[in-house]
Amino acid sequence: MATPNHQKGNLEHVHGRLLRSIPLFSSLDDAEFKEVQSRIVDRRFHKNRVVLMEEDTANYIYIVYSGKVRVVHLGTDGSERILAVHKRGDIFGEMAVLDAKTAPATVIAMEESEIGLLSKENFQNYLLKNEKVLLQLVDILCRRLREAQLVLKAIALPDAELRLRSILNHLSLLHGVRDDRGVVITLRLTHKELAGYTSVSRETVTRLLHRLADEGDLEMLENKTILLKRGFSDKLQML
Repeated sequence: MATPNHQKGNLEHVHGRLLRSIPLFSSLDDAEFKEVQSRIVDRRFHKNRVVLMEEDTANYIYIVYSGKVRVVHLGTDGSERILAVHKRGDIFGEMAVLDAKTAPATVIAMEESEIGLLSKENFQNYLLKNEKVLLQLVDILCRRLREAQLVLKAIALPDAELRLRSILNHLSLLHGVRDDRGVVITLRLTHKELAGYTSVSRETVTRLLHRLADEGDLEMLENKTILLKRGFSDKLQML
């Protein structure tokens, strides 16, 4: 039977390999990397547990070790509008740490998730002084801006079907795996979560997904992923 220390060592090794694959940490030398890793605090969050509220966003950078989380704007009526989804290997919170301002969003675990927290102080002391890390940060922020612009463009469309098609195409670019059938969106989202992305009702999303499936544009797979069939993105441009 593995001892607690042995299990902890294995977990650190797994987390270390994942961290090394993330561009923000990959440019550190071995000594710097070990120092930064030792400063990261690991936390586990159950499904639907709040990872952070708006007032906490300027305190930490977050690394998703496993699971996935959604970044949402909460309406006064308790409704959620999904701004982004982060999965294993993603980081978030870097913008608020850089400018010391809170972000108008709440982050919620979509499933059992392991998250690493690196404090603002440690981020500034061990990462911001590294020129290669700064270049990676610029790249991350540019990518965040492009993704936000795409989502805003999609939800501004006047037609619910166009909004859903645009969001599905966006998700396929971020989380898609191409095969001979088309593109499989590996990110599993419920109809309610897709509704939060597209700013329409869950009932409308369900109705539209069934219609698009009947028309041969997509297929709902057994593992709850979505297959966008060949020509889906081309058809979007024609509408």
